[in-house]
Amino acid sequence: MTETGGRRPGRAWIARLGPRGEVDLDRAASPRAVVEDAVARVGTGPVRWAIELNSVVVRRIVGEVPALGGSPAAVELLRRGNEATTLRALFTLVDGPAAAPPTDEAILEGIHEFVHRAVPLERVLHGVRVGHAATTEAFLRACAGLVDAEVAVDEVTAISRELFSYVDDLSDTMIRAYLVEHEVWSTSAAAARADIVRSLLSGDATTTDVGEASRVLGYDLRRTHEAVVVWSDAPNGSSTLQAAATEALRARGATTTLVVPVASGRLWAWGTVPSDGTVPSEGTRRTGSWETIAEALSRQRTQAAFGTPGGGVEGFRRSHREAQRGERVERLRREAGRVPRHATAYADVAAIALLATDLDAAGDFVRRELGGLATRGASMEALRTTLYHYIGAERSLVDVARRLHVARGTVTYRVKRAQEVLGHGLDDRRFALHTALALAEELGDAVLLPRDVTER
Repeated sequence: MTETGGRRPGRAWIARLGPRGEVDLDRAASPRAVVEDAVARVGTGPVRWAIELNSVVVRRIVGEVPALGGSPAAVELLRRGNEATTLRALFTLVDGPAAAPPTDEAILEGIHEFVHRAVPLERVLHGVRVGHAATTEAFLRACAGLVDAEVAVDEVTAISRELFSYVDDLSDTMIRAYLVEHEVWSTSAAAARADIVRSLLSGDATTTDVGEASRVLGYDLRRTHEAVVVWSDAPNGSSTLQAAATEALRARGATTTLVVPVASGRLWAWGTVPSDGTVPSEGTRRTGSWETIAEALSRQRTQAAFGTPGGGVEGFRRSHREAQRGERVERLRREAGRVPRHATAYADVAAIALLATDLDAAGDFVRRELGGLATRGASMEALRTTLYHYIGAERSLVDVARRLHVARGTVTYRVKRAQEVLGHGLDDRRFALHTALALAEELGDAVLLPRDVTER
């Protein structure tokens, strides 16, 4: 296989690459200008193939190295960087190594992200190896299916060698970028603050001087704290997230705040609040309400989960754990197709959060308690929802009808039908039944279907 100063004639098979499914170029993670340049270089089919492949590879990377995810926006950033490497691999195979553009900014942006989140270099390189293996496998499979049998072995060998060389060079570039960024970051005030916070949260800071840590953080750790996790699907929204976190905590009565970005599109924050956890009375009953906070977060296209207030370092740590649990519930609800709640108080979801700690066990419990009522479908969901509210409203048909905006007769029919499906009365295992209904109402398929089915 020889190069002739330009495009390699023997690589015509690359132009015949195409996705298995419908892939719109608008689904690309890369900017439109980058996609258009790629199409001009290698054609629409190969670019659509690369976009589809990238989605598969990123899922595999995050599955094997979860630390490289961290938030929807962080995964989107990873998708953008990996797509850039896939397109550069295409350019390399078609026109030779010299044709590939310099390392894409999206790749370096991902490196900065990993350094600031304290993701170790070995995990970054593990992710590179996972991505390389999946990408090479796809290229080789496509090559074997598109080239003539008599040259397939030589072409597959050449492709394997060239992709290995490409990834080897890419790894060297990423290592150098990581080390340079790490050196700069490790000497910054932001890094010192992040290290102290992580140490406090891990419980390793038993010998830490709380006064000195408070001084470095500019935040009094001896006060009462309310923690919040704020996130958004939009990458690079750090300033928006910080403003949203500060505004929400101020509305909750915080006098000082501490904000620590932890991933693209995600941050942790704390506010010092009154020791009884109440919002100051002067004009703040309205501004501090959950409804008002949710409206503000909605306008900023962000979500937030709040822990309950707690005193001292232990309260700082516990409130944060609760905020993270609240965030997990909201992510599970999103996967279930539920309408997002922009502001979530842990106190309101604590039972669901604890019950969903082990999703496999929670799912087994729901399916066992609900029996046929756990069947998927709109009609069965209506029965579950009605029965859930009926038990919660102490069997008041009027309250349930008003809440669900249906006629009383509809409530009566659904409750009767639900009991028929259950095969027993509502007083039999009433608490277990209501708990199972609550889990199904909040988490949907995550508990209605076995995990090996929902993850397919």
